[in-house]
Amino acid sequence: MTDTTPPGSDRVVLMNPGPVMTDARVRAALAGPDLCHREPEFSDLLTRVRHKTTLAAGGDARHTSVILTGSGTSAVEAAVSSAVPADGGLLVVDNGHYGERFQHIADAHGIRTHRLELGWGTAVDPSAVAAALAADPGLTHVGLVHHETSSGMLNDAAALTRIAHEHGRELILDAVSSVGAERLSLAEDGVDWLAGSANKCLEGAPGLAFVSASRAAFEGLAAAPRRSYYLDLHRHYTAQEKAVAPAFTPGIPAYYAFEAALDLALAEGREARHARYTALALHLRAGLADLGLDLLLPPAHRAAALTAVRLPRDTAFGELHRALRTRGFVVYGAQEQLAPDWFRLSTMGRMTTEDVDRFLAALAGLLHDDRTGRG
Repeated sequence: MTDTTPPGSDRVVLMNPGPVMTDARVRAALAGPDLCHREPEFSDLLTRVRHKTTLAAGGDARHTSVILTGSGTSAVEAAVSSAVPADGGLLVVDNGHYGERFQHIADAHGIRTHRLELGWGTAVDPSAVAAALAADPGLTHVGLVHHETSSGMLNDAAALTRIAHEHGRELILDAVSSVGAERLSLAEDGVDWLAGSANKCLEGAPGLAFVSASRAAFEGLAAAPRRSYYLDLHRHYTAQEKAVAPAFTPGIPAYYAFEAALDLALAEGREARHARYTALALHLRAGLADLGLDLLLPPAHRAAALTAVRLPRDTAFGELHRALRTRGFVVYGAQEQLAPDWFRLSTMGRMTTEDVDRFLAALAGLLHDDRTGRG
């Protein structure tokens, strides 16, 4: 499991939460042969990628996956617009930017919602979710973000799935920035609809997203409303499962890269990758604490792949970004209400302990220069 990319001093380290730094074998796979998507060779590739994606999401023989050419948001929108019935509704669990996105997606498709707005970085109270479901029998689905990337909050997908099922509802999980890094399993946790992306913790190239669910759930979409043409999950499932072909022209190079990334992920194992990501995040956070920088969330609520950090005093994010970029590090701003005071550091992808140590040294140098008045 050794990356063939040397972490040299001229390496640009992407500390944004996707697209991530990829293994050299993933990048090499992008140069695969030109291929017609209606030929048997692509059918074989599509079938392999679907199967490996399902395994990476913790599925078993009961489950399958539909691959979409698009960003992670396309998978979330496909799941919401396809799964919620015409007379149904969506309970939106909102404790950050991407929870709010569930609301916007539902609004765009005319889906009735009840929005449980908790506040950014606020842990979800399971009893509040249970109460909202009990109060409104017309809410057929719950929309939850597993890793709320706006704050680095990890929501308890397994617990919320249990609550949804106790009330006879289904859970749609935005696992775009968690699948591959966090402990998450379709089979063990019972998640009904899992939306993910190739280019975050599964460490593929940008361009592909997916929805994983039980085969029975996909078959059940035959009677669902057709709110979208391109993002109609039943259309994609029927094409990929029955015809063994894509419904529309796919991003073939991204498929090559995704299969290479999935092979690496499955060989490493979900638990081992979770441990690698966790260790790297803890190493980064310890170094940030040593520099006197504040972190946004209590340790128990932090995801394994992203850390929200308070900006150093009297430092604008743009200034910090430019200074670190010249030193070989791409950092990420916070969103909306957190933007004035916070920034984000991802430890997704093929990052190493040496990369983190070099980053901490670069940041320490900048802070030292600021404190001593040297530019």
